[in-house]
Formats: sequence, structure tokens, C-alpha cells
Amino acid sequence: MIDAVPPPDLVDQCCHGVLRTELGLGTFETQLGRTGGPPAPGTTFFDTQTGFAVRRWCPPLLGLDAHCAPARYLARRRELGVLETGRRLLRGSGISTYLVDTGLPGDLTGPGEIAAAGAADAHEIVRLELLAEQVADTSGTVDSFLANLAEAVHTAAASAVAFVSVSAVRQGLDADPPGPGEVRGAAGRWLTRRRIQEPLEDPVLLRHVLWSAVASGRPLQLRLGMDDPTGLAAFAAATNGLGTDLVLLHGYPYHRQAAHLASVFPHVYADVGPALVRTGARAADVLAELLELAPFGKLLYSSGARGLPELHVVSARLFTQALSRVLGAWVAEGAWARTDAERVAAMVAAGNARRVYGLSGAGESRV
Repeated sequence: MIDAVPPPDLVDQCCHGVLRTELGLGTFETQLGRTGGPPAPGTTFFDTQTGFAVRRWCPPLLGLDAHCAPARYLARRRELGVLETGRRLLRGSGISTYLVDTGLPGDLTGPGEIAAAGAADAHEIVRLELLAEQVADTSGTVDSFLANLAEAVHTAAASAVAFVSVSAVRQGLDADPPGPGEVRGAAGRWLTRRRIQEPLEDPVLLRHVLWSAVASGRPLQLRLGMDDPTGLAAFAAATNGLGTDLVLLHGYPYHRQAAHLASVFPHVYADVGPALVRTGARAADVLAELLELAPFGKLLYSSGARGLPELHVVSARLFTQALSRVLGAWVAEGAWARTDAERVAAMVAAGNARRVYGLSGAGESRV
């Protein structure tokens, strides 16, 4: 079997910052459940695959026994304080590089802070919807908005490693960019509605912003959420050969469809991390399905973690454990050579992300 210890060079290709504030039981459970609300009366989010994984992997990093009671774990968290807890957990995750989507609201750490806490490298991913909303809030006319948006995308491309869209897949993507008249009309309507802080969900403007990102040449991440990515085939075909890679994020339970698109289009890649956190003890089965469909050079690890540093740890451990179990079984069966298994593990863990995002070697690009 391949060693289950996390690879020394693990690149988290999409995550978020961690909370700076001390957490009580209610706040911790809300973050653990990732539902935006508390658990049902008489239940706990610790009784989930993610909750059990937290109790398995995180207590030893804080000096406790694995599987300790939630109350004991949270008490130890309070003893250490939020900064020391975050430092121990992030440094124990095995992650050497974080690509941080800075578009979430709340008191979350930025790339520099997560790099310092985790003794790692960190780079920013710019959320297109938020970028457009910020430009709209400072632009008085349609002409100024469109000019300022183009400049904002250009400026962001000079410093960020990628763009991400969280709404485009849900709104649907036509293959081609919208015409100037369509864009101006949509911009005028949306700027009027922005008086009540309406988020960017207009399909025409979303297509315009996406194609602006494609023109920048930076990788474009598309968050799938719970949506079937099959509808992206036309957009993938239209962007093929333009020099911009598309990375499909968080595709579970449609991970097989995402892996299929990665096998069809040379510039499309699939994400493997968050699905493993959701499936917990069954993570190896899900990973094996991804490896059945996508070329090994088209799969990239990410945690999708936000709020709790525990989620960075859990994702990294479940990923490396699942990778070890799947590839180790194939080596034991004689289907794979051990050297090939180790090479593929390094590709999915870090090498593919370093190639797609143009990252330097470990330790050379710390924020």
C-alpha cells in the first residue's frame, strides 16, 4: 500500500479563509453542517460523515485522543484559543499551498493570514460576481461600469492565479459571448436594480463577465454546487483552443459527469476533494469513480473548506487516505506498478494544480 501519510506537497486548489473569532458550540455546529443553520432539535452535526472525520483526525493535532467527545474537543479548542488552534490544525493538514477564494462574506482570513498560520504558500482566486458587484457600486453609468469592469478584470488577472464563478452554471451558459447591445441592455437594467444591492445573477452579464475572464488567459473555475455539469458542454466546446483552462469545482453527486467532461475536452479539469469530505468513510469509492473516467492529469485536489480549519484537515486526510487505499489496491492486484501509483498520486495531489495555475515549486511563492 502507498503510505497514507499526507503527501509533503499538497496543493489545495480551492478553499476559503478560516474564522478569526472564538467559536461556541452553536457556531461551530453551523459551520460544520455547512447548511447555514443549526441542526434539528435533538440532533447534532457531529453525527455526520464530516463530524466523525473531524473527531478522528483533528483531536490528535490539539493533544487529545482520536474520537474524543465533541464537548472535550471544543473545550480544548477554547483552551488553546482560535489562533493557536488554527495554527496547529493548518500546519498538521499536510497542505503546502492554498488557493483562496476571497469572495465569501464574514470575518475570514485572507491568503496572507492563512499562509502565515499554515506555514504555507497562498494565492488569491477572484470571484467574478463579487468583482462585478464592487465595480457596479462605484460606477454611475453603463459606459463607466463596462469600462471599469474590463479594467478590474485586467487588474485582477495580473495578481490572482484564477477566477471563479459561483452562479454561472446555475443560470445556464450559452455557448457564445453576448453581443454589445445585449450587454449594454442587461447592464442598464442591473445597475438600476443595484439600488437594492441585487447580486449578479443576470445570465447575459454573467456570460459577459465569464468571457472577459476567458480572454484574460487565467484559469476559470466554475462552481457546480449540486448542479449537473452536462449543460456546460457547449461552453466548453466554444472555449476550447482559446488558452484558458476550465476547472469544474465541487461536482458531487455529479462527479462522474464532471470527470467525463474532463476526459472529452483538453482544457477541462475536474475537482476531487469536497466530494470526499461529504462521503467520509466511502471516499475511496467516489475517488475510484473519478479515476475511472478522467485522465489522471485532469484531476485536481481541493478542500473547498471554509470557516473551520478542521475542514482543511479532514479533507486532506480523507483525500490522501482514499488515494492510498484505491491506488494501493491496484498495486496489490498487480494492475499498477508502485512507481506509477506514486507518480499519479503526486500529480493529483499537487502536480496538476501547479501546471494549470502556473505555480512555482513548494516554498517559492509564499504570500
